[in-house]
Amino acid sequence: MTRVQLTDVEWEFIEPYLPVGEYGPYPGRLRQQFEGVIWRFRTAGQWREMPQEFGAWSTVHNRFRQWRDTGVFEALLEGLIAEAAKRGEVDLSLVSVDSTTARAHH
Repeated sequence: MTRVQLTDVEWEFIEPYLPVGEYGPYPGRLRQQFEGVIWRFRTAGQWREMPQEFGAWSTVHNRFRQWRDTGVFEALLEGLIAEAAKRGEVDLSLVSVDSTTARAHH
């Protein structure tokens, strides 16, 4: 199995994008759960196959759904692009949008 572990620098960037409510998730488990989501998509394994080191698979799956539904991943992607732009590492010549990737309206 692929071990997923974020570096501290990566986690410092990601953590502010993950909401913490009054009753959870517990901040101490956010990193573990986020790494579980990464494991799921990196390995293409089923949620139920997730190693216990990430916590209960059902909890990680629920957390993923909450993050997906509240736009966490979109915000994180926009933040990564903005950070790369600050460093001059964005090359928009590599971007292409046409009607096969985005619906064109008349």
